[in-house]
Amino acid sequence: MTNLDHSNWANRVADFFQSPSHFLLATSTDAFLADILHDIKDDKISEGAKVLLLSPLSEYPSLLCTSPHIAEQIASSLLDILTQTPHTPKTVNLKSHLMLSITSVLISTSCMKQGLGVAERLIEALIQTLQDTNDQKCGVFCRPMRTIACECLREFEVCYPGLLSQKLDILSSLRQHESSPLHQSFSLLYSVALKNAVRWLTLQNNIADRDLKDILVRNEGLAWSATESMLNLLPITTGDVIPVLPYGMEIRELKSVISLLLEESYLLTPVCQASLLRELTQVVAMVQSLSPTIFKSQLLRLFGTVEISLLHAMLQMKGTFTDSLFTAEDENFLLKRLVGMAQHPLLAVPHKRFYIDCILHFPENRPICSSGEENLPVLVTPQMTTLLFPTVFNESHTMLSRFNLLCLVYLEAGNEEDKGAGYMYDHLMALQAVVEHHSSREIAVTFFRSVYIFLYYFYQNEKYPGDLIQSLCQLYRKHCDFAPHFINLAECTQRTLDDSPWPTDLLQAVQILIVQLPQDQLIQSNLTWNLKMLSRIANENRVSQGSTVRFLLNLLLNSGLCTSGNWRIGNSVLTVCRNVLQHPSLDQIFIELADLLQFMMLRFEDLDVQDHARFYYTLLTNLSKDKLASILASGVGASRTKVRSLSSIMAESEELSSSLTVHTTRHPVLQLIKVSADDGSRRQLTDCGEPMEDTPDCDLFKSYCDQFTHLSPVILLNYHLTFVGGVDPTFAKLFCICLHFELTDGNYTPCSEITVPSLFQERNPHLIALTLKPIRPYPTMLKVSAVFTTEDGLSWQTQLNPISVGFSEVFLPLPVPRQWPLHKKLQLFDQMWCFLSSEKLEESATSRFCFEADEQSLQRMIDLHLSMFAISKHPEPEPYKVLVFLPPKFHILLQIQRTEDAVCVSIVTDSWQLLPFINAYLENITSPSGLDSSLSVLKL
Repeated sequence: MTNLDHSNWANRVADFFQSPSHFLLATSTDAFLADILHDIKDDKISEGAKVLLLSPLSEYPSLLCTSPHIAEQIASSLLDILTQTPHTPKTVNLKSHLMLSITSVLISTSCMKQGLGVAERLIEALIQTLQDTNDQKCGVFCRPMRTIACECLREFEVCYPGLLSQKLDILSSLRQHESSPLHQSFSLLYSVALKNAVRWLTLQNNIADRDLKDILVRNEGLAWSATESMLNLLPITTGDVIPVLPYGMEIRELKSVISLLLEESYLLTPVCQASLLRELTQVVAMVQSLSPTIFKSQLLRLFGTVEISLLHAMLQMKGTFTDSLFTAEDENFLLKRLVGMAQHPLLAVPHKRFYIDCILHFPENRPICSSGEENLPVLVTPQMTTLLFPTVFNESHTMLSRFNLLCLVYLEAGNEEDKGAGYMYDHLMALQAVVEHHSSREIAVTFFRSVYIFLYYFYQNEKYPGDLIQSLCQLYRKHCDFAPHFINLAECTQRTLDDSPWPTDLLQAVQILIVQLPQDQLIQSNLTWNLKMLSRIANENRVSQGSTVRFLLNLLLNSGLCTSGNWRIGNSVLTVCRNVLQHPSLDQIFIELADLLQFMMLRFEDLDVQDHARFYYTLLTNLSKDKLASILASGVGASRTKVRSLSSIMAESEELSSSLTVHTTRHPVLQLIKVSADDGSRRQLTDCGEPMEDTPDCDLFKSYCDQFTHLSPVILLNYHLTFVGGVDPTFAKLFCICLHFELTDGNYTPCSEITVPSLFQERNPHLIALTLKPIRPYPTMLKVSAVFTTEDGLSWQTQLNPISVGFSEVFLPLPVPRQWPLHKKLQLFDQMWCFLSSEKLEESATSRFCFEADEQSLQRMIDLHLSMFAISKHPEPEPYKVLVFLPPKFHILLQIQRTEDAVCVSIVTDSWQLLPFINAYLENITSPSGLDSSLSVLKL
């Protein structure tokens, strides 16, 4: 990377974070990583810039390191930089970020394995950093780096359990001697390593009595064997079967360690205390010889805490040890405290909802049910929860959580169930009154969710579910736009209450309400919702559809809907008819439905509606019930070869997805292969100006420049559009292919889409011409996608491999008349050379490129790469003169002359920003691979 680009790193990193995958399409991952590593090693780059360079590796290591081998190389290079960077206040931030980046790369890329040298070197470096106890050697300025080192070690131990289980002695020593705030991080690291070491011990077959004591004083290498044994184990959670050690093991040292950790825990922050308590809870649970009463001294402090994290840790402790640690009085006190905190006026809404969830999932000493679902503790009574009764003034989520809790309380109250159900029903009616007058979406959703909760608990009640149907019908009469909520409520209750007739009764009541509505109330906005509701009701086998069909026929006969030809209304009516066609009682309403469909196909003004009505009428009058149901149900399954018909298009359950949705292929189906052609067939100029033949030779350059006011140069690149190998037979024949090109930078104007009528796998590929109009003639990358239709009528979208446009592909011949003699071109070259090399133009630049080559090799290079742009064909003893035009109005002028020991290329251009690309191009064509001979580049 050149020094010129160093200032551009902030923009490159910002572009990367905006869309990493999009960014990596424009440049290779290897090149991006190489640039990062190169500049991190550069002493001229500031520390802040180096930290910025590390951020992509810290955030997206798995995306940049595409294989474990690459990840190991990157980590090794960064570790070398870390060890070579001195300890100074200026470098602390950089070294901290280096530790984070190496840790992220090693963990995220799954390259951690036994014998991985870079991992062992890193962990030793981290431990060595931690051994500066109380900042005695390097000073306080290194404390942030020591904190990062400790967190990196804890991340390794969490992701690879047991890795540090043979280093408990040194970790314990560091924790005990540290008196700075870093003591907190050491305590957390040690507790995680201790828990994993004990868990690894439970997996061993032959356990000696001293093994538990030995792991506490061990200070050896990394425990790769422990990591391999525990890597696939899930973390221990409340309710899991905890592996335990046998009785009789020596626990005196372990008990002393745990007691010391608990005594020092009050020095930690609440979140760290909770984390420490969770780790120690699992340790004590795995060691049967160690009594849970070791936590007894902590309970007095935890019972009065207002910290959510500590309360959660205490409940986890209670779920693990139950009555071994918590007495019945403790349990009663804790429940009362949860109820009190759930209604505390100074707490935030999320905190109150958390306390209610804690009540519903309370770990009882003697649980009746241990399914993990919501269960009410035995000690919670209606009297205890009186103040938690919901009101219409509560926030929506608080109201629902309280309503759910109180319903469960009254359901478990026995003789108070009817009375409690009445309280809950009264709350629903109060909430319904609010909904009727203030029909905001949030209040409406809260009401219907409350109805569902009420039915979930009290659907067997003899009184209130029936009254609720009447109240809901009253609500629908005023707000038929709540039809989606009614449909959702019916479907949810049907799934939950299998044996309850309530959902069917609700739908039948709404049907009666709709068909009895006066016609003047069925305005167009309300009619759409009513038809949607009738369509859903038509799916109920136990609800007669005769009244629905008669209602629709009378509606069409006595209104102007048919003459208006509203397509949406017509299709809504047809959707109802389609569902009625599948109803078990179709024989009873055959005549009425036939009259309705016949009337629509003759009188409805919309042709599409007429065609569908005629189709349904034909099916109704010509097929048996079984065949009719089979045809209308076709396409509902997941078969890829399902039969497509007009009826399936009208199926509301499919929502037109199979016919109108553009599906996405899992793998690329098409590809663009660049066509090798001569330069004349792939490059052109549009509206090329032609200087006057009588223009004086001295004014050639001025006349040439004046033509750019109306010159519109473009580049044509030819590609073959063909199939990717191993394509699914579904895509063997493609139609109406539309290729879309997306730019990855702002150096070109947007490309037009290209359409291809058809492409068959057994035929020749299709030749397409891509037109590019440069703004800046730089190399670029284009993302390509295609939308096409397959033989079965489905539309698909596929992503093609991106296509690259090289720098040399932007080269165009000089835009001058073809009949110009050679001497005029030479004069124009000389005038342009003099003007640009005189530095009258701020953007112009000169440079020089040298390489070794004999006369034959030089002539070969000219013929292969520059013959089309050469102004002088046989220059000896004069230099070769080459003039390249780069649209829209840039030039490259070369004078190539062979000296005694090398070939010298003098370069002049009217844009200094082209120099890096010119240099790379010349290096490429003068390399051994470019000439197929022995050339060596000397210098720029």
